[in-house]
Amino acid sequence: MRRWLVALALAGTATAVLGGCVQPHRADGDLIDDWPALPAPRLFMPATDACLPRITAVVQAGTYETVPCGRSHLAEAVHVGTFSGPAAAGARPEPGSPALRTARAECDQRAREVIGGDWHSARLTMNIALPSVTAWLTGARWYRCDLAETDSIDNTRPVNRVGSLRGAMVGDNPLVHRCFDPKLIGDNLNYMAPVLCTEPHRAEFVGVYVERDMSWAQFTGSSQQVHRRCMALIAVFANVPNNNELPYRAGSIFYPPSQREWEEGDRGVRCFLWSDDRKLTRSMRGVGPQGLPVI
Repeated sequence: MRRWLVALALAGTATAVLGGCVQPHRADGDLIDDWPALPAPRLFMPATDACLPRITAVVQAGTYETVPCGRSHLAEAVHVGTFSGPAAAGARPEPGSPALRTARAECDQRAREVIGGDWHSARLTMNIALPSVTAWLTGARWYRCDLAETDSIDNTRPVNRVGSLRGAMVGDNPLVHRCFDPKLIGDNLNYMAPVLCTEPHRAEFVGVYVERDMSWAQFTGSSQQVHRRCMALIAVFANVPNNNELPYRAGSIFYPPSQREWEEGDRGVRCFLWSDDRKLTRSMRGVGPQGLPVI
């Protein structure tokens, strides 16, 4: 009976309680002024400086997850940026768009600040994660920069690691590219085996250059131009003249971004000194003409 009486009271019926003389509450006719205002909805935004159990191109609030960097994880969010201006006005940016290339450049710069150098110079890869199309339509304008360790320069699939990548390019870190012994099939490079620079080897990482903005098709047809840019880095690295004798001192090997990375805006090309006619047993950094003679 009490539940029924309460239900009637909540429905607004004037009912005496237990036969007493209590004045019933009467509505004032205003159905909204007694309710507190609902808080404004907050759009989901992922955290930066957080480690991630998985890498996804799209991040959704319902499946979002982070883990402590001291535990095994697959990637680390080194930056969360925001699209602005024309990039935020239209549809969500897709690979090949100027907005995504701008975001990639920001990711590269922020990663440099976190790890202490260019991530292209190490066994690392960068992925950009975006909100879902539905989230974009409701106002989400963020992008996340996810940095991950890879197995090798040839196998760029991310691998699990323990520990943050912060400061990874500072000091003698095994992630950094150094010397390699290339394995060939005929005249084609099969893979690059990393070795100590004091062990016999034929290749050494010399640096990265940023290619100009062009289509993927244009880039894949410009191998001679890429070779010349890498040879210029080799000359600076070994401290030898960049002249017509340079091809008789060394050749080049280069690793460009993948097509997906290129279309996202990655223009970093990794360059390696290549010694096809002699084994090297030391680093060629700063050796000068005597250390890398004409042959």
